[in-house]
Amino acid sequence: MNSTASLSKITVSADGRGLVSHGGGLLLVQTLRITGLEKALSERLERWRPSRAVHDPAKIITDLALTLALGGDCLADIAMLRSQPELFGPVASDPTVSRLIDRLAADEARALKSIRAARATARERAWQLAGHHAPGTDGQPVIVDLDATIVISHSDKQHAAPTWKKSYGFHPMTAFADHPGDGGGEPLTLLLRPGNAGSNTAADHIETTRLALAQLPRAQRRNVLIRTDSGGGTHEFLNWLTRPGRWLKYSIGFTITDDIAAAILKLPATAWTPAYNADRQPRPGAWVAELTGLLDLTGWPKGMRVIVRKERPHPGAQLRFTDLDGHRFTCFVTGTPGCQLADLELRHRRRARAEDRIRAAKDTGLRNLPLHDFTQNQIWLEIVALACELLAWMQMLALHDTDARRYEPKRLRLRLLAVAGRLVHGSRRLRLRIPTRWPWASQILTALARLHALPAPT
Repeated sequence: MNSTASLSKITVSADGRGLVSHGGGLLLVQTLRITGLEKALSERLERWRPSRAVHDPAKIITDLALTLALGGDCLADIAMLRSQPELFGPVASDPTVSRLIDRLAADEARALKSIRAARATARERAWQLAGHHAPGTDGQPVIVDLDATIVISHSDKQHAAPTWKKSYGFHPMTAFADHPGDGGGEPLTLLLRPGNAGSNTAADHIETTRLALAQLPRAQRRNVLIRTDSGGGTHEFLNWLTRPGRWLKYSIGFTITDDIAAAILKLPATAWTPAYNADRQPRPGAWVAELTGLLDLTGWPKGMRVIVRKERPHPGAQLRFTDLDGHRFTCFVTGTPGCQLADLELRHRRRARAEDRIRAAKDTGLRNLPLHDFTQNQIWLEIVALACELLAWMQMLALHDTDARRYEPKRLRLRLLAVAGRLVHGSRRLRLRIPTRWPWASQILTALARLHALPAPT
């Protein structure tokens, strides 16, 4: 057994020069450069720049996004960047940052419109640079997943309220673009709502979808699949999705009513076909069937299909009173004609990836809303979205052929972003030297080389 007694002899001093932490943050800085995000924000936020101001509002907003992407969770954590100007440039003071948030919150509608327009411009360029690694470039629809989540508040912030889960805080609605293959996803909409907001409020689903569609490149807005759980299975939302001229596909969870339960009991054994695993292989103990012809769907969109899945619950699972014959049942509706039922059900079941996207967003600033005013916290959510997008675009552009494309923020920070290094001046250049023995050094260098090879916007 190796002894660690010698570690007690290590002495520490704060006199190092040229040393930086979070050297992998250079990957995010380069992503900012090539996507033109800071440039787009600078043009859109010019009205909020006071005369004789030193710091561009766009630089402050992107610095906050970098802070969250690197693991921060409040405005004051921007000090992490301020201490390393060689790597991140000049960073505004805490009072300057707070004043900008106050100015943006005072003109919330314009500020949100400007930030969202800049995000959409940068997204279009990022997807263009990513080629076939971007959503919607393989002929398949761009998949937009809607879901709500609970954000706990530990103080009496504006519009914080008791939630349906008996907690206290907020109930934001989210929309994420799902990346193809083994990729992750990126936020399109983070809509802040009071804690007592409903899970099936059609107006919120419509607003979230409308904002999400505005974030997509214009050429891809006619090939979009909207997925959500049974909270979106309302007449108003489905009628809005299927309105003529909207060209939207949908796959939405549906509540099992008494009529649906009675229809399930009428299905013959031959109506059930095996469901698929994630790799499209038959899943033991799970089946799917179609109920459309057994239901009165008057008032629902034309062409809507109702598909049900049944499966044997795992040992120890507690059945609900709506479960029949010892099986667990779930329903969803779709307007997609044809296709095998198992393929449609697998496509819908992958909606669960939205939970992964929400978990990643909570690791990137969504877990804690640090400000008091509701409008300030909505601005905060836009910064959270920027941080998540920077991580997603960097992975899509620079890590597309490695396992790191699937890294969630915690692992991405541990392996790539948090690496320390030394800044060395020489030959009129500034070089960042990272440790030779760092296990992921070659991955960082390859990713940086790819980003440097991409053209910056003119």
